[in-house]
Amino acid sequence: MKALTVGVTTIVMASLAARTMAADEIGAVLQNSFVAKNQATMDRLERDAVQTACSAPRGMPLDNDMLATLRAERLDAVVLPADGQYLGDWQRGAEVAGNGRGLQSSDDPTQPNGGNCYACHQLAPSEVAYGTLGPSLTGYGARGQSEAMLQYTWTKLWDTHAYNLCSHMPRFGAQGILTEQQLKDVMAYLLDPASPVNQATE
Repeated sequence: MKALTVGVTTIVMASLAARTMAADEIGAVLQNSFVAKNQATMDRLERDAVQTACSAPRGMPLDNDMLATLRAERLDAVVLPADGQYLGDWQRGAEVAGNGRGLQSSDDPTQPNGGNCYACHQLAPSEVAYGTLGPSLTGYGARGQSEAMLQYTWTKLWDTHAYNLCSHMPRFGAQGILTEQQLKDVMAYLLDPASPVNQATE
């Protein structure tokens, strides 16, 4: 029985090693096929520690202590609003949430980036076209505006990997996608009672 277990373990490890090698070879092909164009620079192909961990081949065991350390590092790196004010203007926030432009090779770098929130979330109940990769945020303001809620929401927008290490949500603040003011405006869009996000469906 012990020999069988050792044999199975060897096969599994060999399979994982083969997958890792295949992933490395695919990565090399992709690296060689990309060219920099305007804002789309080659450094986008370089993975940080979080992206490396979350891109491990399926079935490869990950060290839980390492994952906990990465989450803690992301949480420690969150920058809260300099003036202590979390909420901006919900109307500007609606524009940021609905704008899908920015950081693509064809985008004008002199124009502000958008959040493209509707690609993954329903926000205002009146919206009929939205993505479903993320949860619906309709009625998000019902959570209130306690300090804990404000910090939680800000952290999710700044760097969601602080809570969910392998989330697909962009790290809007940590990667400089949105400015502090844009983040405040999106916060208001989510939390202000006057925002369409928090209106009842007619």
